[in-house]
Amino acid sequence: MISFKNDYSEGALPEILEVIVKTNLEKTVGYGLDEYTEAGVKQMKKVLNSEDCYVRFLTGGTQTNLIMISHGLLPYEAVISADTGHIAANETGAIEATGHKVIEIETTGDGKINLEQLKECYQLYKGKTHLVQPRIVYISNPTELGTLYSKNELKEIYSYCKEIGLYLYIDGARLAYALASEKNDIELSEYKNYCDSLFIGGTKCGLLFGEALVIFNKNLAKNFDYTVKQKGGMLAKGRLLGIQFFELMKENRYLNVGKVGDEMAKLLKERVIEAGYKLYVDSYTNQQFFIFSDELIEKLEKKYKFEIIKKIDEKNRVVRFVTSWTTKEEEIEKFIRDLKKS
Repeated sequence: MISFKNDYSEGALPEILEVIVKTNLEKTVGYGLDEYTEAGVKQMKKVLNSEDCYVRFLTGGTQTNLIMISHGLLPYEAVISADTGHIAANETGAIEATGHKVIEIETTGDGKINLEQLKECYQLYKGKTHLVQPRIVYISNPTELGTLYSKNELKEIYSYCKEIGLYLYIDGARLAYALASEKNDIELSEYKNYCDSLFIGGTKCGLLFGEALVIFNKNLAKNFDYTVKQKGGMLAKGRLLGIQFFELMKENRYLNVGKVGDEMAKLLKERVIEAGYKLYVDSYTNQQFFIFSDELIEKLEKKYKFEIIKKIDEKNRVVRFVTSWTTKEEEIEKFIRDLKKS
């Protein structure tokens, strides 16, 4: 069975596995104090063009969001998110479990928060004693619908955040696919200018596991290690994260992971449209959303794995297909042949 269900079913890039095996019997100190983690942090700072940022390698996306957001909030403060945002829709109330409210903004279909929505939301809560007070704005790039924020959009949102004293935190679980997109206009080295904190995804972008949390705002980074340890994020075998990120950020590997996934997603989108089916949203990254009938879905599920997202009407649903750095053109062509037969 061919899977288009997600972009983390695979193991890791062969180059990364080779180094893990090669260093397997070495004895290093733990908790990220080893030379491999140190090298990974240096490599990350280099590609970010930010020598004074804080970098911490963590194991998973929900963990990273929980630690970052809970660290940045006082007990009565909250985080603003799109209603489609991962912290709002897919993390089992992880943020709320730390005692903080997620203020959801209803998006218009592209999964993005725009500046006017943010302003309206902030004014609704500002200074009202009976309401939580917003402190962090959480956005994903790409979004959960595969769409992208432009440089200008990030610039506008971040400028407003700085003006009123909010932190902007970007979830980049699939950042490789954003950077490689034909619609992208912001380089990895520029992100330091448009947010206070950034999470660079590895789990969905070629690693066995691992996310790199980067904090550009020194006030937000203060005493962060204590929160990491308290929330269970300090991995004893920290070198496994350091090795992976050091290798991933070499020789354009991160960007190449994104390129393959995006190219395969583009091919899939074009072929599905040619076959006469409609898009739910126009994505230019590795997640594609189509509208299929229940009857068609039942037939396709016999050979392919994919996600059913939501019901459109009595006969049709939105389905999500995800490509990755391991997706092959022949897999897509096989799917299209079966799609046309169904």
